[in-house]
Amino acid sequence: MEPGASVRAVRSQRVLCGDEIRPAVILIKDGKIENILHCVDVGLVASAEVLDVGEHLVMPGIVDCHVHVNEPGRTSWEGYWTATRAAAAGGITTVVDMPLNSIPPTTTVGHLREKMQAAAGQCFVDTAFWGGVIPGNQLELRPMVQAGVVGFKCFLIHSGVDEFPHVTHGDLHSALQLLQGTDSVLLFHAEREIHQPLGDSGDPCEYSTFLSSRPDVMETEAIRMVTQLCQQYQVRCHIVHLSSAQPLQLIRAAKQAGAPLTVETTHHYLSLAAEHIPPGATQFKCCPPIRDMANQELLWAALKDGDIDMVVSDHSPCTPDLKRLESGDFTQAWGGISSLQFGLPLFWTSACKRGFSLADTVRLLCQRTARLCRLDNQKGSLRPGHDADLVIWNPDKEFEVKEGDIHHKNKLTPYLGRTLRGEVYATLVRGRLVYKQGSFSQQALGTHLLLSHGCTQASL
Repeated sequence: MEPGASVRAVRSQRVLCGDEIRPAVILIKDGKIENILHCVDVGLVASAEVLDVGEHLVMPGIVDCHVHVNEPGRTSWEGYWTATRAAAAGGITTVVDMPLNSIPPTTTVGHLREKMQAAAGQCFVDTAFWGGVIPGNQLELRPMVQAGVVGFKCFLIHSGVDEFPHVTHGDLHSALQLLQGTDSVLLFHAEREIHQPLGDSGDPCEYSTFLSSRPDVMETEAIRMVTQLCQQYQVRCHIVHLSSAQPLQLIRAAKQAGAPLTVETTHHYLSLAAEHIPPGATQFKCCPPIRDMANQELLWAALKDGDIDMVVSDHSPCTPDLKRLESGDFTQAWGGISSLQFGLPLFWTSACKRGFSLADTVRLLCQRTARLCRLDNQKGSLRPGHDADLVIWNPDKEFEVKEGDIHHKNKLTPYLGRTLRGEVYATLVRGRLVYKQGSFSQQALGTHLLLSHGCTQASL
């Protein structure tokens, strides 16, 4: 069966149903899961529409709710065609696009329409959209909710691009008041500027110099403010890309007090450590920064304990020149890591060694991320009535990340040459085979996902 084909059934000896792996046939009708039959000998006639994947594992497609696609405006950095192909090759069936670093950013209904027009006909997987909160756009928030954004993002510190300025305390109060009663969610880049005593700035080519410029206290103080606002307004709040374990006590206390707060971390904070970043290796730069190994183990423990709710890519690419590899200057390089295609194997490579199960993988990479975006009525689970979004993969097979296999527009990533565990064989989006063994469907088969009065509607 070739990419692009409609699939009537998927048969495997290993289908992840809840917490169990068992032989099953997944029946598909009109792009939805019609039924899951827990027996492979069900008398299905041999058909070009039945995909038999043998011993490959079948589970829900990944929902990556933190992706910077950058189109329109910065398509030399990334774009919908390349980003969503990379997603499909990584078993991701839904991406949620951040409101920056596109030009214009998604901060008005008009800008949302521009973004959707740019994405039309280019998405190999289903795509939803975050709106943005910036100073002065409060009157656009409710119209954007009505237009179908899944929620909003703001920065408490400079975002890195001037067209998406960070908010003030007053902006936050206004935004949260307006979002009350909408069931929308406000995402926070949770770092705040602090006044540090001036000292030796250090060698800009040493990672430790950059790391010391973004200390843990910047996250802790930002999260202290977020938890207070979340409890005050009882609007869903979400902390993106938590890198530091130090604020975990604040997060735990807020959740126990009833704050509707969720937290994500990323594959790079769980897979990379400051001690292993060579001088001048600016492909490792991101904000907040990658911290040390002891901190990383605390993040894994928090993930196991439920203090961290989900894991995402925060795919934030740029052109290679912006990484300043020729000078190796961390202070001047763009901060962002390309990883979209490799999220599932990155997570599994580390998680399986720490006692996480495949069911945990679904919970942290599919179900929780879908729930954050209110897409869990159709995405993130294998159950009748949900979209037939499937990743078919071999969790035991190892492979090396090679430049020629990367489908992101720009290939620079800290994972080049790294051996990962878990190779994606095929990806289905709403019952259509969009990727199989290095090949893609000829057409981009994804749709736009827009929320409307609590329901999700597809918009082509």
